[in-house]
Amino acid sequence: MKNYKALILLVIVSFLSTSCFEDSDDNQISASSINDFVWKGMNIFYLYKDNIPDLANDKFTTDEVYADYLNSFSNPEDLFESLIYQRETIDRFSWIVDDYIALQQQFQGTSIVNGMEFSLFFAPNSTTQVIGVVRLVLPNTSADTNGLERGDIFYGIDGNALNENNYSQFLSQKSYTLNMGVFDDNGTPETTDDTIVPNGETINLTKAVYTENPVYQTEIFNIGGENVGYLVYNGFIGGSENELNTVFSNFKSNNVQHLVLDLRYNPGGSVSTETYLASMITGQFKGQLFTKLIYNSNFESTNYNFTDQIEKGNTINSLGLSKLYVLTTKGSASASEGLINGLTPYITVIQIGTNTTGKTQASRTLYDSPNFEREGANPNHTYAMQPLVADAMNKNDMKVPNTGLTPSIGFEYEEKPLNYGVLGDVNEPLLALALADIENSTAKIAVIKSKTKQLSLKLIVDSNELNPNKGGMVIK
Repeated sequence: MKNYKALILLVIVSFLSTSCFEDSDDNQISASSINDFVWKGMNIFYLYKDNIPDLANDKFTTDEVYADYLNSFSNPEDLFESLIYQRETIDRFSWIVDDYIALQQQFQGTSIVNGMEFSLFFAPNSTTQVIGVVRLVLPNTSADTNGLERGDIFYGIDGNALNENNYSQFLSQKSYTLNMGVFDDNGTPETTDDTIVPNGETINLTKAVYTENPVYQTEIFNIGGENVGYLVYNGFIGGSENELNTVFSNFKSNNVQHLVLDLRYNPGGSVSTETYLASMITGQFKGQLFTKLIYNSNFESTNYNFTDQIEKGNTINSLGLSKLYVLTTKGSASASEGLINGLTPYITVIQIGTNTTGKTQASRTLYDSPNFEREGANPNHTYAMQPLVADAMNKNDMKVPNTGLTPSIGFEYEEKPLNYGVLGDVNEPLLALALADIENSTAKIAVIKSKTKQLSLKLIVDSNELNPNKGGMVIK
């Protein structure tokens, strides 16, 4: 990373010495300072710079032409969006914000939430009615205090039935009341008469500032005389590696021989933290390449190697495993995918669940300062950008496909919103599949995959998707 930062400084100095155009009277042409920051930052760092003609180094012949270009955009967001490469298919993940203070807090795990994470679906046998199913309740939040539980169903907010046009408005409120319901199959095996029935219960939720601990849950099970560690990890938040190390110390002292890593709701985060976790899982590959980041033509690649030390911290507690079970859903993204991809050349990774998001790129925060770092940022505004700046690849030069990582053969299983199960319970379907394989019980695997009623609800959106700035694969 030191080499990368040195290259950044060199590129910036080179850019600034060649890209300031003067008119014939040696008068500097005025342009929007924020738009200027957006273009220069994207020109230097954007991963797909070479695919965007407007980011070419020789695009503008004079300052006047450059200023006219910047002033043709009424706001920084429009300029930024015009520089994105194939938004719908290639770059789905770059963004710009007008409040980098809130962004920094979010990267550190602090945001304004009520503690309910959920998925929205069309109700059974409906193409208009929307229901929400709670998938996670954050501890010590409004949702937790008011008794909300994983698997709870809500069909309305503040007495209004949810539909595709109003859910965003209602859920964005600081405070609201959930109208709860229950699933009713009308006592038949058919799904055509299934419905959600109001049960008269309401739950009040209020959002507040909250710092999330991404280490959500840990368990140790004894399966067939062997100890199995289970870890629900919900975000690669920088700094959480020390708590992870404590968890692995406990796993190690309890002679954990197998590990089930639950990343089903983990949207990603720090590449460094991802590397530390990979080193805790293994330990036998110190100094070898875990992942590398490939930048645009301005920069050389950066390697992240397996290590036995946390930077400025403690010795890593490693399990030395040669096999890992990872639970995934569509909500498993970026650094979660990078962990699987980086470990695959070294150990056996059994992926259980559904395809992951399909985000192979890393991003970094750019501020309006001479070196695009937070220190020295322009005090007149709080805009910042989070563009994609690198492709992440493993030892074998393989990256995560845009379609996501596919579950291991025989371990495909989609979470059933009407039968989520309790996280950490040995009967929860995804965990149960891992434990059954550890027992070498193909019969149990077959039973788990067949016993759940196969009612399919059409997913509309997950709560993480309503907050696009959460997660990612972030470098500093």
